[in-house]
Amino acid sequence: MKSLASTNPAVVILSETARPLAETIAAAIGGTIEAAIRSETDETAADLLRRLFADGRPIIGIMASGALIRILAPVLADKRSEPPVIAVAEDGSAVVPLLGGHHGANDLARKIAEAVDGFAAITTAGDLKLGVALDQPPQGYALENPQDAKRLMAALLAGAEAQLTGRAPWLEASRIGFSDRGEVRLTLSSDARAPEAEELLYRPKSLVLGLGAERGAPPQEAIALAEAVVAEAGVSPLSLAAVASLDVKADETAVHAVADHFGVPARFFSAATLEAETPRLENPSDIVFREVGCHGVAEGSALAAVGSDGALQLPKRKSQRVTAALGQAPSPIDPSTVGRARGTLFVVGIGPGDEAWRSPEASRMVQAATDLVGYSLYLDLLGHLAEKKTRHDFDLGREEARVCHAMELAGEGRTVALICSGDAGIYAMATLVFELLERGDLSDAARRIAVQCAPGISALQAAAARVGAPLGHDFCTISLSDLLTPWEDIERRVKVAAEGDFVIAFYNPVSKKRRTQLAFARDALLKVRPADTPVVLATNLGRPGETIRIVPLSGLDVDDVDMLTVVIVGSTNTRVVATGDGKRWAYTPRGYARKAGTGIMGGSEAAE
Repeated sequence: MKSLASTNPAVVILSETARPLAETIAAAIGGTIEAAIRSETDETAADLLRRLFADGRPIIGIMASGALIRILAPVLADKRSEPPVIAVAEDGSAVVPLLGGHHGANDLARKIAEAVDGFAAITTAGDLKLGVALDQPPQGYALENPQDAKRLMAALLAGAEAQLTGRAPWLEASRIGFSDRGEVRLTLSSDARAPEAEELLYRPKSLVLGLGAERGAPPQEAIALAEAVVAEAGVSPLSLAAVASLDVKADETAVHAVADHFGVPARFFSAATLEAETPRLENPSDIVFREVGCHGVAEGSALAAVGSDGALQLPKRKSQRVTAALGQAPSPIDPSTVGRARGTLFVVGIGPGDEAWRSPEASRMVQAATDLVGYSLYLDLLGHLAEKKTRHDFDLGREEARVCHAMELAGEGRTVALICSGDAGIYAMATLVFELLERGDLSDAARRIAVQCAPGISALQAAAARVGAPLGHDFCTISLSDLLTPWEDIERRVKVAAEGDFVIAFYNPVSKKRRTQLAFARDALLKVRPADTPVVLATNLGRPGETIRIVPLSGLDVDDVDMLTVVIVGSTNTRVVATGDGKRWAYTPRGYARKAGTGIMGGSEAAE
């Protein structure tokens, strides 16, 4: 499963006057605008900034640096894992990296300053004098001993020279003084050895571990074989760029377990691509070809990943149910250009649509997605979260086509968010995802995607919260739409729920063509419940035009209900209470006493 940690920079504004500058910055760095404007949201600037910081997102605050420092000071803990934080003057004149200078803040500040014609106030000594941060190598390299970087950078800043072993373009372009007799050694090597004294040992990520595995192979077996191959090859695991395999193994737990173990992505190739590597295989197998359409999975995947200029570092090794081989490229590999990823489908419930009612997990999923699929209105409700995403808009209806499209997109290796209102698992699209998986009406790639669902605030929860606590005791939900459910089944459920004295939340109570079902439900309930039973009518929850009404069951008028209304009918225990401000609240006691009862149950006994 993909991590939800987002590196998508957040450009934070406190007023609309800062939005034009924020738009320029966001466009330059690929970020999104996050607004802490009280007229738009109940979230304060401090709450927003601390939430973004906890999520690990780089923060660019268009605000005073002192205010930004004071807000984040209570949550600072470990500078090695904290995201970059940058303050930008409201006129764009100054761009000040406050935190994470060696973790991307300095580079971001320079890019922002260039975009807004401002000045990047870089204060990190290494960047200023050496032109490089030795403890933060660029993508494609890893530092074996970051704990020694500060001491050795100090030596270079004091005038020491460096000795460079291996090819490192970013070091060669720096202002470091190099000498064959340099006191500080900067070494590029994949060899499995410990750093020597006065040495920074960099690992070029030029190795790929090719894996083959029987279906259901034990993850620990795969990890043990992978570690053995790395050890036999005599290389550092930090030089691994990826784990690669055949595309039919995209959902194989053992393959992903190895990738997670080494902290690298898993990438996958078609059988045709691996078969093209047959002339370079050291151990081609006709048996493997008959099974999967290529003559070698482990060696073929390793070779395909390292490219035509690469070679096998170590040929296939085998355990009981897993094979592994190691390939080496002449230079670091960008895993995103190798094969394809296992696709991921996030099934996201965004609640009624109001940002304050959207869970942080749902927001992180949307941020992590490359593609958004959903009804156009739901995608619009995402606001700035939908920026820079590929949208796939659908009209109401065609739900199966919508879900199938999302799954096939994920099958291409994309990260897709299927957007639903309310909770995706309550009368929504999550059910169709698993129905399609069971039916098999998908491509092979789409059947092998990773799926993760995020809960959302459902309409019944939103309505209950607005009006009090009508769901305080046993309740059920019933959809009155007979498009997918036979009416006789709906009719039976209404009668049983009425007799069981459940609080009932009715979804899809009416439509333009369907006006009789709610009237039937009302009349069936009136046979067993008092005429003054409270009924909650909640329309446009969390959106403009929201209305909440409490009416007696006998006064429930179908013409007062539309397709955007949730109807909650109380049980015989549900009550209405008024507060001093004149507001009426509905609630169902959590105890078992009848309305005529003498007390309120409390404590642990009531909850048991």
